[in-house]
Amino acid sequence: MSTPSRKRLMRDFKRLQQDPPAGVSSAPQDDNIMLWNAVIFGPDDTPWDGGTFKLTLQFAEDYPNTPPTVRFVSRMFHPNIYANGSICLDILQNQWSPIYDVAAILTSIQSLLCDPNPNSPANSEAARMFKENERDYNRKVREIVEQSWTAD
Repeated sequence: MSTPSRKRLMRDFKRLQQDPPAGVSSAPQDDNIMLWNAVIFGPDDTPWDGGTFKLTLQFAEDYPNTPPTVRFVSRMFHPNIYANGSICLDILQNQWSPIYDVAAILTSIQSLLCDPNPNSPANSEAARMFKENERDYNRKVREIVEQSWTAD
């Protein structure tokens, strides 16, 4: 069954393959175009450098009119990421626009890693540490990065 959302997701996937953005990759699960697996690589020269962080993207039939549900599968320590992996990011909520595609979503999440908003915390401990003791915060991020290499 080819619905407008499925056609759009095929187009998103084709664009990702033809013009992949740096540091992110994503593809639909074998039997379900509405459920994608993604990987975000920690940006170079940041505490996140070297990390490989897994996510899932769940799309509804009214995509791109509504944003997907995006969750980190990898364990994260970040002011804007909840313990369950969901992400507090404006473009995934009230600032969503149908012009965003999968590549734009993933690159936005990647830039959020290095540029958190501690004033809208999903993880209050990470937000406090980011504001009050950046060295300890960065050390904790490095632990998460190292865990990302061995996590399945």
